Amino acid sequence: MTKKFSLGLSALSIALSCHYSFADAPHYNVNDYYQVHQEGRIYVFDDFKTYAGFIKNGETPFRLTRIGAGPSGETLVFGLSEQDKTMRTGLGSVDLYDGKTAGIAEGFYGEVVKDGRIYVFGDWNDQKAFLAVGEAPLRYTQIGAGPNGETVIYVLNEHNKEQKPSALIAEFNRKHAN
Repeated sequence: MTKKFSLGLSALSIALSCHYSFADAPHYNVNDYYQVHQEGRIYVFDDFKTYAGFIKNGETPFRLTRIGAGPSGETLVFGLSEQDKTMRTGLGSVDLYDGKTAGIAEGFYGEVVKDGRIYVFGDWNDQKAFLAVGEAPLRYTQIGAGPNGETVIYVLNEHNKEQKPSALIAEFNRKHAN
C-alpha cells in the first residue's frame, strides 16, 4: 500500500511540475511583429490575429501596458493573445521590442503603421533598423494600396533593392484581404 501511495504521489508530483512548466513556458512568436503608432501610444503585437483584431476594433482585449515607456514618452501597449494573457515574461512581442531576442532569419514578416503609412518588412534586421531611426532608405512604395487607402512602403535592403518585392506584396495582400 505504501509503495502504491508513493508511486501515486510521485506521478502526481511529475504531472504538477510538467503542468507548471507548460503553463509558464514562453509562447514565443518571433516570426512576425506589428507596431501601430496611434494617439500617443505604441501598440505592439507578435501575431497577426491579435493585430488584425486591433485594426478592426481599435482595442485589444488582453494587454500588457507600460505607461510612458516609449522612446518619446509614449505608452506601450503589448496586445496579447488569449493564450498569453496571464503572462508577464516570455512574450515574443515584449522581447522583440526590448531587444532581448531577434526575429526569425527566414520567413519573417512585419508591419509598422505610422503617420498614415504602412511599412512592410520581410526581414527582422530591416524592421529593427527602421524602428531605431524611423526611416527606410531603401523602399518600394505603393500609394493608396493599403486596406483603407494608406500608402504601403515595402522596406528593402542591399540584397533585394533591385527587385520588386512581389512575394512581400503578395503576403501583405493575403493578410489584408477582406
